[in-house]
Amino acid sequence: MVPRLALLTALACASLAAALLSGPAAATFPGANGKIAYTRATNGDEDIYVMNPDGSGQTNLTNNPADDITAAWSPDGSQIAFASDRDGDLDIYVMEADGSGVTRLTNDPGADCCPAWSPDGSQIAFTSGREGSLNVYVLDIYVMDADGSNVLRLTDNDRPTFDGDPNWSPDGSQIAFATNRDGNEEIYVMNADGSDQT
Repeated sequence: MVPRLALLTALACASLAAALLSGPAAATFPGANGKIAYTRATNGDEDIYVMNPDGSGQTNLTNNPADDITAAWSPDGSQIAFASDRDGDLDIYVMEADGSGVTRLTNDPGADCCPAWSPDGSQIAFTSGREGSLNVYVLDIYVMDADGSNVLRLTDNDRPTFDGDPNWSPDGSQIAFATNRDGNEEIYVMNADGSDQT
């Protein structure tokens, strides 16, 4: 099994499709509607699907020739945030729970991936490589309002490191994330404003 941080590194340096297909499928905790959202690869194309908890009713929501990955339900189950390269690079999008109303939230040449909704649904944390370059690639955690506005960088390291996979605490006061800043992959936690990274 390839660690997700290694996959995100590969996204920056190699073919997006090859990098995504080399890793495990990802699913997300179901929203209020009880369905499970997940990524499914078919003939080299990855799309966001939903299904009932018993595996029935598998439905392709994105049905797009681009790769659509890392689905995350909004807390009320009405929307799904996900990453897609449909406009040439990996960005964060949101859609209604039935796949309608797809809206692009980020628009940056760096790879944006792995969205995570805050418990109150007002913000989305995500992983981004927007501060890197072809020679020095850095992944950091960012947060934005649920409509894509007010983007704020939460982690900021002065050397090539990989901070990714943000997850909010149930009360929304902290964000846990994976990082290799100490030389190996570990779990850190920080306040929701990026302070006190531990």
